[in-house]
Amino acid sequence: MTVKLGIIGTGRIAHAHAAGVSNSPDAELVAVNDLVADVAEAFAAKYGCRADDVEGIAADPDITGVLICTPTPTHSVLIEKFAKAGKHVFCEKPVDLDIEKAKEVVAAAENAGVKLMLGFNRRFDPSFLAVRAAIDDGTVGDVELVLITSRDPEPPPVAYARVSGGLFRDMTIHDLDMARFLLGEDPVVVSAHGSALVSPDIAEFGDIDTASVILETASGKQAVITNSRRATYGYDQRVEVHGSRGVVYAENQHEPGAVIGNENGYTKTPLQNFFMDRYIPAYTNEIKAFVKCIADDTEPPATGADGVIALRIADACFESLHTGKRVRI
Repeated sequence: MTVKLGIIGTGRIAHAHAAGVSNSPDAELVAVNDLVADVAEAFAAKYGCRADDVEGIAADPDITGVLICTPTPTHSVLIEKFAKAGKHVFCEKPVDLDIEKAKEVVAAAENAGVKLMLGFNRRFDPSFLAVRAAIDDGTVGDVELVLITSRDPEPPPVAYARVSGGLFRDMTIHDLDMARFLLGEDPVVVSAHGSALVSPDIAEFGDIDTASVILETASGKQAVITNSRRATYGYDQRVEVHGSRGVVYAENQHEPGAVIGNENGYTKTPLQNFFMDRYIPAYTNEIKAFVKCIADDTEPPATGADGVIALRIADACFESLHTGKRVRI
């Protein structure tokens, strides 16, 4: 069975997902939509599909699923539209910036009988999957503490940051989902701290660029997340899980090259520069997972409900930041 897909949007993440479709033997990209016709045509030529409008993609009976790779404010409208058309949906996070709207959209997809998968790509990263495997097979024993470090090389453009929903909903939300993925339990209490140390422009509209979050579960497990919009040494992505029998961790990924040692010490190649380098295998794996859940009629590995929970925790982070208190989720 070949799962035929449409894609909405032609930005960087759309190119990553289109490449993922190309690397999935059971999938075919047949249509793309973008508001700029010339850009859509160029994208279509590159990936061997047609450019079409949203209505045409929704009405095409051969298209089984749609990948939504557009800005956040468009997500809920597009999810509802394609769900109503009977298309399974893969959407980049978040579903919506408003928690009530997000719940409404997830319910709409469920009522329409279509699958809704959220783009929590880090669940599909080979290194992080190896950490999860060490939990599942009992190597580290019972999970007690999860440490997640996520630091971007530089802040996003101010125009993007202004409409992103803020650091917790835009950046930390990936780490909140990863914390759930590794803890094996949902957090019930959160405490968050943040400040604007990197970009004065971000501070002007009330956002932050530096944060730390502590999540606590009902059984007492903890996850500690640190975020920064600036890492002068590259894209810093690390995970550690401490358990009753040991520890497992995934270190940063470096550019290809050798480690050199001499009288001055040891040197390595730089870290991979950003998410488009670091998470390419994860993007491919998640598209394969989306195609598989359609072909096998199974639940997506990262559901719309997971997106709602992560957004709820992100909202609680904001509340904790502004009240200075631990917040029950």
